[in-house]
Amino acid sequence: MTVHVSAMHTPTTETPAKVAVGFAEKAKGYLALTKPRVVELLLVTTLPTMFYAHGFSGKSGVPSLWLMVATMVGGALAAGASGAFNCYIDRDIDKIMNRTSKRPLVTGVITPREALVFSWILTVLAVVLLWSINPLTGILGIGAIFLYVVVYSLILKRRTSQNIVWGGAAGCMPVLIAWAAVTNTVQWPAVILFMIIFLWTPPHYWPLSMRYSDDYNAVNVPMLGAVAGSRTVAVQVVLYTWAMVACSLLMIPLGGAGIVYTVTTAVAGIWFLLEAHKLYSNSKKNLVTKKNAMKVFHASITYLTLVFLSLAVDPFVGSALMG
Repeated sequence: MTVHVSAMHTPTTETPAKVAVGFAEKAKGYLALTKPRVVELLLVTTLPTMFYAHGFSGKSGVPSLWLMVATMVGGALAAGASGAFNCYIDRDIDKIMNRTSKRPLVTGVITPREALVFSWILTVLAVVLLWSINPLTGILGIGAIFLYVVVYSLILKRRTSQNIVWGGAAGCMPVLIAWAAVTNTVQWPAVILFMIIFLWTPPHYWPLSMRYSDDYNAVNVPMLGAVAGSRTVAVQVVLYTWAMVACSLLMIPLGGAGIVYTVTTAVAGIWFLLEAHKLYSNSKKNLVTKKNAMKVFHASITYLTLVFLSLAVDPFVGSALMG
């Protein structure tokens, strides 16, 4: 059965009362605006992609230290800017959702004006740094911020249950940025890596939205995990997981992957498929709980980490299995 969006609460745009804030608390507030955990996850895909792109280009060793630092810092700034803009845009609903009620714009540690200025400063710094690597990297950085802030946060999030599918494309951009930073181009392996993360995002986020369905319903945000029955969500998780695993294996014939990536990705893919199918099995018996939904969420993070760690090691062990 479909769980309909609740109209019990209507988000408001009231500004929290001003509070006296010390320097340390202010600094923590600015850091929280950048959503550090999200930034951390994005960077997990960046450095391995740089290693792989370097090897794919026929070069030995690793990219230069400056290039790695510039790309990682530029990517972190871009992701942080996106997160800060998102906090500014969603400040009305963040005060209602339990999961986000401690964010600095809700508590008053950071004012909306401060958050907006901070977001733009991070954006400019990110674009300047990424552009200094090469223009293509800078353009892709702009695209990543645009996708998350405009396409996802402003247009899709409050309008469609497919918001995270298309808006999640912003989270795929770090691999293109990393590849462009090393090669000054975007090649097929980068496209495949982009698609892996694109297909990974729904199985990653929809179980989380099942866990926090009450929050999303309270603010009329139609996350699929909140507005659809558990069986519908589980079917979608299984379908996207199968597509993701199939896409990951395309790196073997089209991306020059070797034994480390192939074995790790195959094993991790089978394991994550089992977790997705367990969720579906539970949904058929009406046994889906917040706990087993979150188990899939955490498994998705482990899966992505294993895939990209193997990607980083792969160029240094053996050679391409095909081609």
